[in-house]
Amino acid sequence: MCHKHDEILRSNNRDLQEIERQLDRRNFLTKTSMGLGAIALGSLLQADKAFAKVKMGAIDASNADAILKSYHKNHLGLPHHLPKAKRIVYLFQSGGPSQLEMWDYKPKLKNMFGQDLPDSVRQGQRLTAMSAEQTSFPMAPSIFDFKQYGQSGTWASELLPYTAEVVDELCFIKSMQTDQINHDPAITFMQTGNQLPGRPSIGAWLSYGLGSDNENLPTFITLITKNMGGQPLYSRLWGNGFLPTEHQGVQFRSGKDPVLYLSDPENYDGNDRRQMLDYLGKLNDVQHDAYGDPEIQARMAQYEMAFRMQTSVPEVTDMSDEPEYIFDMYGEDSRDPGTYAANCLMARKLLEKDVKFVQLYHQGWDQHSYCPGGVKAQCLRTDQANAALIKDLKQRGMLEDTLVVWGGEFGRTVYSQGQLTPENYGRDHHPKAFTMWMAGAGVKQGFTYGETDDFSYNVIKDPVHVHDFHATLMHLFGIDHERLTFKHQGRRYRLTDVHGHVVKDILS
Repeated sequence: MCHKHDEILRSNNRDLQEIERQLDRRNFLTKTSMGLGAIALGSLLQADKAFAKVKMGAIDASNADAILKSYHKNHLGLPHHLPKAKRIVYLFQSGGPSQLEMWDYKPKLKNMFGQDLPDSVRQGQRLTAMSAEQTSFPMAPSIFDFKQYGQSGTWASELLPYTAEVVDELCFIKSMQTDQINHDPAITFMQTGNQLPGRPSIGAWLSYGLGSDNENLPTFITLITKNMGGQPLYSRLWGNGFLPTEHQGVQFRSGKDPVLYLSDPENYDGNDRRQMLDYLGKLNDVQHDAYGDPEIQARMAQYEMAFRMQTSVPEVTDMSDEPEYIFDMYGEDSRDPGTYAANCLMARKLLEKDVKFVQLYHQGWDQHSYCPGGVKAQCLRTDQANAALIKDLKQRGMLEDTLVVWGGEFGRTVYSQGQLTPENYGRDHHPKAFTMWMAGAGVKQGFTYGETDDFSYNVIKDPVHVHDFHATLMHLFGIDHERLTFKHQGRRYRLTDVHGHVVKDILS
């Protein structure tokens, strides 16, 4: 014990010396042995070693249990079952993309232009304040053409020529539902499992439950398309909530400083930073041994990660080693850091480095007016890059254990908000029926799940609630969503609250 804090005791700080005197040898050895044990266990929890035991798709029920027993489970007992996914990229389309303009083809609407949405369809469902005062709800068929693509015969809009090329890799959920009708609670609900701020995000839960596969980069990284207007995004959407702070997402930005405050200050060469961190660690060890606050260790873990990131971040954000054909595949925007296309390419690089969760946010899908022009512009920004990411992951052999998710916080109404013309209309928020898609690890390829009515207003087959989506996502990572909990203020919380079931029919 004396050796641990000799340098601190040589100081004249009476407060530190008093804390030191409060420690006994047994307390120190007990806590240290637990810490060393956790470090040793962490070294065993290398996802590469675990996934090397089995090729995705090459297992069956007869040997799954035996393979799972050979895994080194962590202190939370994870994974609960054999995982299919090793990493995830979530392409969040903020604002609520219109399923009617993109994926949910409703040909019968062509003959219903301008007709009022029947009361039997609307069923008294609540409206936003933006359309609640309308005296009529004239239906607005999409002005865009749809065709079937791929061996799966998936219907896709003319706005999505690139994604149409990869529909046989995608699993569509056309029956998504949420409880929230306004942006902020709906985005918060989709990202944290609760409409109120303060809960941990999906990435934070995965970081807490499974840890990191890369010692030099954060487990959870967020990228936001630059220069896009729309609904505001808050850091709590990728926050840790009440989980330890090292599990919060780290935002990477475009420009010379991808992570704020990571670079050394001007005229400082950083040569003594290692020495500073070592001494700071000793001070915090004393503080932790005295008070047992886990946030002390969490803060030190973040300091150490920031130190390693000074080398790893410039390396991973350097695009100079990418060949021209890759930029061509993602589109011209991929050469401009911070655009959606560039962020998709950056996401692939981060996934290659075994970052577990990469979250992309793209704003601007809130088309209350000028819906056709707005959706068309958004598809031009995102369609090619979405398809390129799928192709790029597949050609590198990564799609089989990487989960890709695309979607927003809710859908849009079939009726026009505001004035309806043959060329233009707006669409209000619609929480009861919208489309998302997934691809990669553990989900069926070229598959469509769920169905809406002829108005894309109500789900008539296989509804999927946000809690169900979260439960299924966790399942793909080997986690039983009901068993991964965290006790906070006397209650055990989980991502899916007290709801949710795994949608087994979409699993391969």
